[in-house]
Amino acid sequence: MASTVTSRPGSRPGYGQLLRTRGAWTFLLPGFAARQPFAMLTISIVLLVQHTTGSYGAAGAAAAVTGVSMALFAPYSGRLADRHGQRAVLLPGVPLHSLSGLTFTALALGHAPLWALFVAAVPTGASVPQIGPMVRARWGVKLQDSPLLSTAAAFESVTDELTFVFGPLLATALCTAVNPAAGLITEASLTLIGGLLFAAQKSTQPTVTAGGHARVEHVSALGIPGVRVLIVTFLGIGSVFGGMQVSLAAFTDSIGEPGLNGVLYGTFAAGNMLSGLVCGAVAWKVAPQRRLLVGYGALALTASALWTAHSVLLLAALGLLVGMCIAPALITGYTLVEGLVPAGARTEAFTWLTGAVALGQAAAVTVAGQLEDRLWGGAGFLVPMAGTVLALGTLVALRSHLATRPRSRTVARGVGHRVPVAVD
Repeated sequence: MASTVTSRPGSRPGYGQLLRTRGAWTFLLPGFAARQPFAMLTISIVLLVQHTTGSYGAAGAAAAVTGVSMALFAPYSGRLADRHGQRAVLLPGVPLHSLSGLTFTALALGHAPLWALFVAAVPTGASVPQIGPMVRARWGVKLQDSPLLSTAAAFESVTDELTFVFGPLLATALCTAVNPAAGLITEASLTLIGGLLFAAQKSTQPTVTAGGHARVEHVSALGIPGVRVLIVTFLGIGSVFGGMQVSLAAFTDSIGEPGLNGVLYGTFAAGNMLSGLVCGAVAWKVAPQRRLLVGYGALALTASALWTAHSVLLLAALGLLVGMCIAPALITGYTLVEGLVPAGARTEAFTWLTGAVALGQAAAVTVAGQLEDRLWGGAGFLVPMAGTVLALGTLVALRSHLATRPRSRTVARGVGHRVPVAVD
């Protein structure tokens, strides 16, 4: 693809200029800590429940309930934040999530029946704080119509992927070397501390009127056809995350090296982060709709090869390539929201996409867990292949809905990019 590096005249401003934005660090640092649920939650649940039940199917199902719950409630959280302010949503939601996660941990360690874990998983997922969309909304307030908005979109992608490098590594190390419950306990602690510190930064959150309504018109993000196409696209991305989590854990367990799980998943996430850095350092001349089609095609192609890997080195190489294909698709998808969705509904739109990743991941961990239990080792890698191929077909068929239209000058621009699925 033709592109221009940002160091050339007229190209996109760089990360250094972005990070010198006054007041940015006050929400970036606590926001980074509070994003850890998206990076640690699912893998911590899978490792804990598999340890207490001995079944990847049960572990995947418990993680899936959490992911489905998050996917269903995330858009409502985003809508409430748009209308009543982020602080009003976070102050009750963050403690609830931490308490729910600790309750789930206690039940799992107590060998509670699976249905009890499912019940505890619902509030755990529903209360995951939507920090990523909230950070993007704060960038929108800070930058308004600045050309730095595109740089902020890429920066948010890199930040999310950075959590996917450290989050799974940290969760796996804690669960395997310290205690199977250590991952969830740490996740709950980071959420509580980071979330409350983030909520305390009142000066940078988007302003709402005294009546509780934002200063721009509210519309339903889900009513926009392009958003629905992006939701399907992000479901496919979620299937990669979920399928990789369960299948890598099963693969490393089968070869007697469970500690390699975090290393392999970290390699996958590192590819994601590195490609996000490159995307942020390039000013693309190609339209975002076309970039999404090409990038998603590459993702489907590389994900389709995962099930053929039978060695650690080959799996690490393929995982790196798959990761490198994810960040461009995520960045482009979130960037498209700018032109598709009015400013007053963008936090909701971001949470729909974040929720779609979580929902795709939830379905993937369930199916991959069943495949690993019932078929051959590595059968779970069929899930990322199926998810991305089906999503690519939908994207190609409905690509016309992604055409953006110019908006009125009175509508502020937003900042595009992901959410800690989820989860991981």
